[in-house]
Amino acid sequence: MKNIQKNMLVSVTTVTALSLLLSACGGSSSSEPSSSPAATGSTAPKKNVTFTIGYATGDPATKQAMADAVAAFTKANPNIKINDLSEGGMASYLDWLKTKDAVNEFPDLVEMRDTQLFSEAGKIAELPAEWLELFKDAPKLNGKNWTAPIVGTAPQGIIYSKKAYADAGITAEPKTYDEFLQIQEKLKAKGITPLTFGGKDIFHWGFWVNKFLMDDVFADDPDWNSKRTKGQVSFTDAGPMQAMTDFNELFAKGYVDKGFLSTADNQTASMLVTGKAAELFSGPWMFSQISQADPKFEFGWYPVPDRKGRIVVNGLNSFQGWSISKNANQDADKKAAITEFIHFFFSKDQYTKFMKAVNGIPTTKEAISYEAGPQMKRVLEVMNDPNTMKSLQINSFWGENQMPPQWRNWYYKLIQDWLTKGDFSAEYMKKADAEWDANVKANAAGKK
Repeated sequence: MKNIQKNMLVSVTTVTALSLLLSACGGSSSSEPSSSPAATGSTAPKKNVTFTIGYATGDPATKQAMADAVAAFTKANPNIKINDLSEGGMASYLDWLKTKDAVNEFPDLVEMRDTQLFSEAGKIAELPAEWLELFKDAPKLNGKNWTAPIVGTAPQGIIYSKKAYADAGITAEPKTYDEFLQIQEKLKAKGITPLTFGGKDIFHWGFWVNKFLMDDVFADDPDWNSKRTKGQVSFTDAGPMQAMTDFNELFAKGYVDKGFLSTADNQTASMLVTGKAAELFSGPWMFSQISQADPKFEFGWYPVPDRKGRIVVNGLNSFQGWSISKNANQDADKKAAITEFIHFFFSKDQYTKFMKAVNGIPTTKEAISYEAGPQMKRVLEVMNDPNTMKSLQINSFWGENQMPPQWRNWYYKLIQDWLTKGDFSAEYMKKADAEWDANVKANAAGKK
């Protein structure tokens, strides 16, 4: 119940933020960013300082926006050097951070996703008070703030080619999940591959997997993870089984492009604009990438209803954002320089540029507006609709509802196994239970 109350509070603040942005769409007002003490409320270090930075690089638009922010800051602050450790590759972001930590290269300023894991491991510090004054809301763990939210949680939905839909005679968005499946059949019947899927990148698996888990599990029971840890529920129960049955059906019925295991997330935009697939299930951060691939490409976006006709989206704030490492926090010069960067990053002009580049939902107290395209306006309409149900993804819960961090990628690989063999059954879900329990036991032993 405590978790439900917390989620309700965060949901209200999210809707408020969206209302501000939605009412401001169509124009923007900004001022030049400044790193001066008067503008940021902090004193710029006078000596030369170097710190390292690390962030996820899976999405090209976000990666470029991050790099642009770093470049703009160092240009304005020549005495501060930022070593960008971020890199792509097949390893998950969590595995990449673990590797950096193992070789004593854990970033001084780090985009944190598995916050509870790294805070309990003593790798990150509680946020400086001067950071917190910038934000409307920052979720707490054990009464402490660990992350400065870079962007508000954005929902995922179907990004579709208007031409492909027209060619298949599709004239309206689906109101039910059955209607969504009918759309896939119409596309397939016209010889059009319905869905592209970036299965080469492990993180991409979470998109559809979490859509169905939120529909059939977390929308009705946000405390399900803690019950799984206590052995009170199982992945073989009706909800999780329905979720994975629906997920499996997309592949079994040939709705997903057959080359999904060799398709990277950053290739999905070109799959759409070249007509190799009609749809992509993803978030608004892809809009810019698609437009850059083909400025004339016409596309839309909509959320996929669940089997009850509800709209359930990933829409609650989670523990993701900028964190300062424990070591950097203990170095006065580094801490001052990083704080200077944080104030610069979230300054009105710079943060507006970042939000526009990633089609993001702002998190700052200061109102941020930018000219949103029709697809982003549709996203905001959905998020601002009181009937939209907002949830967290399985890996985004915290406290007693935290998922064993190592379980997620193991589970995605288990899914790849059953899709390759084409033999999905409850036996795979029994394995998911066993792995969860083993991870919980191992993690508990590691804390002793």
